[in-house]
Amino acid sequence: MNSSDDASLVERTLAGDQRAFGMLARRYSAQARRVARILLRNPDDADDAAQDALLAALANLARYDPSRPFGPWLMRIVTNAAIDRSRRRTARRAEPLHERLVDVGEAPDRAAQRSELAIRLRDALLELPERQRLAVTLFDAEGYSHAEIADILRVPIGTVRSDVHHARRRLREQLAEWKEAIE
Repeated sequence: MNSSDDASLVERTLAGDQRAFGMLARRYSAQARRVARILLRNPDDADDAAQDALLAALANLARYDPSRPFGPWLMRIVTNAAIDRSRRRTARRAEPLHERLVDVGEAPDRAAQRSELAIRLRDALLELPERQRLAVTLFDAEGYSHAEIADILRVPIGTVRSDVHHARRRLREQLAEWKEAIE
């Protein structure tokens, strides 16, 4: 994703080209859902929050500063939409079903270990404080820089570095216990 391409799509959208925003939405929708899932832990709520965020971004597109990357700007909106949805949530809280994807030729014990690792990782992430969980996921899974994450979370860059460091350390500790148990 090229930030100049994003800025061009924003400019075209503001000029009335509806397809241009559709391209931006397709480019960032999967990432927006993943970020929302970090906070909401429910795929349906995350999809709704991501859609709310995309609509909010479209409504506020004139406020976007094209000299800055579009992704972090949008992920800040996604984060706010997810937090708002979490605050408004009054219905029952259901845990999402775990998707078990197994390669055709994979041995059953290997598939079971992979599935168990995914569950352990998800559980370990859920035990982290929200900001650490979001910071480590944005950094390691989504590829954002510390500076971009600082913009998204609206915290100093040093706080982001610390959050990523502590989250990784805690995840290593929790997954090491699991790894020792299977060896």
